[in-house]
Amino acid sequence: MILLVTGGTGSFGNAVTRRFLTTEIKEIRIFSRDEKKQEDMRRALNDERVKFYIGDVRDASSLKAPMQGVDLVYHASALKQVPACEFFPLEAVKTNVLGSENVFNAAIEAGVKKVVALSTDKACYPINAMGQSKALMEKVMVAKSRTARSTVLCGTRYGNVLGSRGSVVPHFIEQIVSGKPLTVTDPSMTRFMMTLDEAVNLVIHAFEHGKQGDIFVQKALASTVGDIADALRTIFDVDTAYRTIGTRHGEKLYETLVTSEEMTKAEDLDLYYRIPADTRGLNYDLYFNEGQVKTAEAYTSHSTARLTNTGTMLLLKDLACVNEARDMR
Repeated sequence: MILLVTGGTGSFGNAVTRRFLTTEIKEIRIFSRDEKKQEDMRRALNDERVKFYIGDVRDASSLKAPMQGVDLVYHASALKQVPACEFFPLEAVKTNVLGSENVFNAAIEAGVKKVVALSTDKACYPINAMGQSKALMEKVMVAKSRTARSTVLCGTRYGNVLGSRGSVVPHFIEQIVSGKPLTVTDPSMTRFMMTLDEAVNLVIHAFEHGKQGDIFVQKALASTVGDIADALRTIFDVDTAYRTIGTRHGEKLYETLVTSEEMTKAEDLDLYYRIPADTRGLNYDLYFNEGQVKTAEAYTSHSTARLTNTGTMLLLKDLACVNEARDMR
């Protein structure tokens, strides 16, 4: 099997590549626009099965060569920083929406067996440009899946990945190591807690079981930002103060992984939810006399099981970024 990972030099790309290198995979292709990160990854992995391609999902022509002969695509390339997307929303559209369409089109043209597109909890009831662009990415994926024949297009949606680049845990660690006060947006703000290994398990599940237009969501525990800060202060044995700075541009008090509308049709798979595509056509006359009147509670970081401070600490203390920082002190 040949795997292509767009945005492959990020936290997810590194994790999924390392996981597949433990298998008999023939080749892994890393597609991204940052040659420095590619060189760092090449040196770190030192495996001839990993091939690197410079390109940008915004440029459809740059996807043609790396897509040839590929069996599976994990589409992770995206603009992900909420504040940055708030200030440059059209850039988010160019990468997250139009760039994703380029990936889907290139995969279909090349006869790829399956594409798994990575989305985010911020795509549910989106209030910020990043979430809105990822929500549109999901809609493009589902729309393309209706007409794709030999290529299956499906997706995953997950929340905060612990220790990933730009997330809150590395940010707090940097402040602790520097002796600065922790800048907490809102101590009561809740976020889903998911490890990189769990993110990889989710996309593998989508690869193995996904049908046209499916979106898979992992059931996840949640924690408050205040508990995350307190747990890290305990782990590093510091009494660093923290100050509440208020929510940043486009932030929510809690996140949603499955909307109430989606929950009415979601399939419970024990560890995951499967959200099937809406397969109804454009003949609206069929639905004027009879519609579907169902209600269900949305799956949110406020409604899911909540980790205690101790539980949060136990989850955080095994993260690589935490242990690396502790070893350097």
